[in-house]
Amino acid sequence: MANLFEPLTLRDLTLRNRLAVSPMCQYQAEDGFVTTYHTVHYGKLALGGFGLIIVEATAVSPEGRITHGDVGLWRDEQIEGLAGIAAFMKSQGAIPGIQLAHAGPKASMQRPYYGDGPLTEADIARGDQPWAIVSASAQAVDEGWLVPEALDAAGIERVKSDFAAAARRALKAGFQVVEMHAAHGYLLNSFLSPLTNKRTDAYGGNRENRMRLPLEIARELRAIWPADKPLFVRVSAVDGLKTGVTLDDTVAFAEALKAIGVDVVDVSSGGVGTVYEHPSGYGHQVPYAERVKRDTGLKTMAVGLIVDPFQAEQVVAGGHADLVAIGREALRDPNFALNAEQALGAAPKDAPYENWVPQLGWWLNGRERKIRRLGAWSNGEDVAA
Repeated sequence: MANLFEPLTLRDLTLRNRLAVSPMCQYQAEDGFVTTYHTVHYGKLALGGFGLIIVEATAVSPEGRITHGDVGLWRDEQIEGLAGIAAFMKSQGAIPGIQLAHAGPKASMQRPYYGDGPLTEADIARGDQPWAIVSASAQAVDEGWLVPEALDAAGIERVKSDFAAAARRALKAGFQVVEMHAAHGYLLNSFLSPLTNKRTDAYGGNRENRMRLPLEIARELRAIWPADKPLFVRVSAVDGLKTGVTLDDTVAFAEALKAIGVDVVDVSSGGVGTVYEHPSGYGHQVPYAERVKRDTGLKTMAVGLIVDPFQAEQVVAGGHADLVAIGREALRDPNFALNAEQALGAAPKDAPYENWVPQLGWWLNGRERKIRRLGAWSNGEDVAA
């Protein structure tokens, strides 16, 4: 059996394999509520054989949304729609997870397919009105973007309360994994990064102070999230600019997360700065996940331009990370995990579709038997023969 398809136990939860779907915003929510689009989207992924599926960045407050189309969990009424999605994932053998997030300085922006920048008059004409935003410091993402208000003590307490309330709702919705989003220039990353955190109080200055708010929230989430269920944290191992967060900073942050009881660090990068000054290619973030795993003993999840089953297998087999998160490739191929199982020889040879849901596998195994008798179709064959 391929290493990629070995089960992984985290606390009392066992994932059937090491493949996860990375949280990827779809920007199709209505006032934070999931829609039929989400049911279909996550339903496809639930049929795809993944061990873990993490629902897209879910805002803990209305002002914490990236866009007007973000999913939210700031109201009890938003639980029901997400509960149906989580239940279907579970019924298909996937562990349902959800990422809790606050966009901070990157809130109140365009849906990316309209431009991926500050809201314009065209966005406002479509009904996407801007709102006031917050961050670690009163520093805009870039020229022309909204200038956030620096969170005061009351604002910090409100954010902590919002994360805690959203975690309780996620638990009621039936999710078994919760991930705290502390990456990509969003609110918690804005506290971690020296490029965006210019505070002079207990939440700014040296590395220990910059880590304070994310650690306080992680500690509260660990207290809320049941002891038998794992807690993940997504980090940017390095900022886009080399003068920002370093890998040494992230290792120190991961050590502190480990002491709190975090189970997995989901290792991404970038998000602060308008350029990315680090190597960027296939699997370019895998070495970051490996370093965090090696130096802290924590389990890590690798993500970023992992597009091939053999590439994913090398990540796990080589001990670089414990889990592989598939993002855009899962959008292109929702059956990536099932197809990887066949490519790596982990599926039954006489019935390669045995592990697909029977409604599909029965048909496909029948077709496979016939194709084996006929031989592969050739592009030169007469289709009417």
